[in-house]
Amino acid sequence: MEILIWAGLTVLFVLVELATYGLASIWFALGALAALVAAALGAQLWLQIVLFAVVSMASLVLTRPLARKFVNSKSQPTNADRVIGATARVTEEINELNGTGAVSVDGKIWTARSKDGTPIPVGERVTVHEIRGVRLIVGPEPEDNI
Repeated sequence: MEILIWAGLTVLFVLVELATYGLASIWFALGALAALVAAALGAQLWLQIVLFAVVSMASLVLTRPLARKFVNSKSQPTNADRVIGATARVTEEINELNGTGAVSVDGKIWTARSKDGTPIPVGERVTVHEIRGVRLIVGPEPEDNI
């Protein structure tokens, strides 16, 4: 019975791996395969479980950094973070209650939200504090920059 369970888990983990982009469960498939071999050789259940855990964790620890390097190697830097700290001009009133707000930075229009939640009228100069998704989080420009 244990052999069927470990075989089923091995197949399940391999199918999950094949269905996902990137490495998600291959380490557990290796652990389940090790436990399957142990079960086939007549090892006790506790040893099979320990083997599954140890082989899964060892393969995860040993291969994850290398795998991440190859899986994420196609990401391209966007330089979007260059707007952090930049001065922007409000082009649409920033109002948290209405869910509105836009600013112009370097000739590009971004949706924007106020850092502290206060409304900011059109035409105000603001400083970009951070980027959350596709929104800029802005606040009043410091007095010494005005």
